Amino acid sequence: MEKDIGISVQDVYKSFGKEQVLKGISFSIPAGTIHGVVGNNGSGKTVLMKCICGFMHCDKGEIMVNGKRVGRDCDFPDELGVIIETPGFIPNLTGYKNLKILAALKGKIGKKEIRETLKRVGLNPDMRKPVSKYSLGMRQRLGIAQAIMEEPGVLILDEPFNGLDKTGVVEMRQLLKELKQSGKAILLASHNVQDIEELCDVVYDLMENRL
Repeated sequence: MEKDIGISVQDVYKSFGKEQVLKGISFSIPAGTIHGVVGNNGSGKTVLMKCICGFMHCDKGEIMVNGKRVGRDCDFPDELGVIIETPGFIPNLTGYKNLKILAALKGKIGKKEIRETLKRVGLNPDMRKPVSKYSLGMRQRLGIAQAIMEEPGVLILDEPFNGLDKTGVVEMRQLLKELKQSGKAILLASHNVQDIEELCDVVYDLMENRL
């Protein structure tokens, strides 16, 4: 039996004025796999990810996440966890309180799940330090916690290891492997070749608007 498709991108085009960024992009990511996307700065990786999330609308083509058409059936897919660019948090609140506010938007999880997720990414849920005093690596861990805390079926991760030290990178790679084993469909962008080689089942090279 064919695996469920977490992400399906079919013949997607995206331009800004006369500049074409994505041209005829098509691929699919089954559940339980990690697919990587690589390319130079400005190649369109982040634009592609934003289109999948519904943050941008493609000019042509169809994007489906867990069977729902983005921009038609949903504006932002429910079953989606995201890190794109630097995660934004309320600086004067603790990491736990930030996640509590975000979790309240959907009401899917409570205090127990938030605490467990913080521990899973290597953060102390009882830490009283505000996010403004976090190191870059701690903020990145909190961003990963935000993306996975509601157990979404699909993850879009744009440079998720930014700011992490060597230990942090090893720990978060292991976490992604566990998430894959649990059946998540994951799209990962990273400039680190080792991240891509160690984690990804399939790698796409985005070059001159095409995969």
